[in-house]
Amino acid sequence: MSATTTLFLSTVRRGLRLAPWLIATGLLLSGGAFAAAPDAASDTTLPPALVANKHVDAGDLRIGYAELGPARGEVVILLHGWPYDINSYAQVAPRLAAQGYRVIVPHLRGYGTTRFLSTDTPRNGQPAALASDVVALMDALKIRRATLAGYDWGARSADIVAALWPERVKALVSVSGYLIGSQEASRKPLPPSAELQWWYQYYFATERGQAGYTQYTHDFARKIWELASPQWKFDDATFNRSAAALDNPDQVAIVIHNYRWRLGLAEGEAKYAALEQRLAQAPAITVPTITIEGDANGAPHPKPEAYAAKFVGKYEHRTFTGGIGHNPPQEAPAEFVQAVVDATHL
Repeated sequence: MSATTTLFLSTVRRGLRLAPWLIATGLLLSGGAFAAAPDAASDTTLPPALVANKHVDAGDLRIGYAELGPARGEVVILLHGWPYDINSYAQVAPRLAAQGYRVIVPHLRGYGTTRFLSTDTPRNGQPAALASDVVALMDALKIRRATLAGYDWGARSADIVAALWPERVKALVSVSGYLIGSQEASRKPLPPSAELQWWYQYYFATERGQAGYTQYTHDFARKIWELASPQWKFDDATFNRSAAALDNPDQVAIVIHNYRWRLGLAEGEAKYAALEQRLAQAPAITVPTITIEGDANGAPHPKPEAYAAKFVGKYEHRTFTGGIGHNPPQEAPAEFVQAVVDATHL
């Protein structure tokens, strides 16, 4: 048998193994042809939704998550931010799955189908808690090591896991780079123009802000989307699909606690104190990393040159151009997929 024939048969066998979920995600057409995944700029229809139809008890939570790709594939965990949901990866996850990755996309605590196991557990939004959820998810699914990718809250959690549990992370893709902070660091005032970008943090510090977010959760989220990605022309259907995840009964409590904790206005849980002490030292990240920034990111974010030195392993930075804002996986899915694939090969 020639080498060409062997390669052909290997490709066919792999296609047959992947066919069931490729059909489910719309990437495989009848007759075995692969459908091209639409680019964000040219797509005029809503891509198929990611459905968090799987659940696993992990730590304090019953985590709802979507899973795509072969069960034995190399694992990639995609982490969303606030106020978004897993559908930020509606075009990213199927493309990674089509390349043979096992893709896990969980709802964070306070979002979508994720629920607390006990009514007595504090609705804690501090960064160490959110990052610990990722490790607990990996433990529950018996995932020893994975590539982590995220933006906003998801990038912060991915950064923390990479810094504190590097043995669990093969590679990291982090939008806006190094987002590890502490209450002590948050005490330092910023110039007025920078403080202005954090208006919602100060709003959430008030009882009026909590009441306002409770009453106008979807309106508030839409305003954040518009401010954070001023050139992204998302439609109502795109927004409404993700906004449904904000109807989680713990959404308001988690968000309010997260921002109040950052300002030192809310206590964290004692079980995370040691982790927060380590994070307050701004530990370096040693795992192979690609950081990303959008050229039109309207949300508060550090400059790439300010954090490059925090990544001491194999490292690369990419700026996505063309009016890309705060949510690159949804605004530039093809480029985001390439960054994840390249990170796994660093």
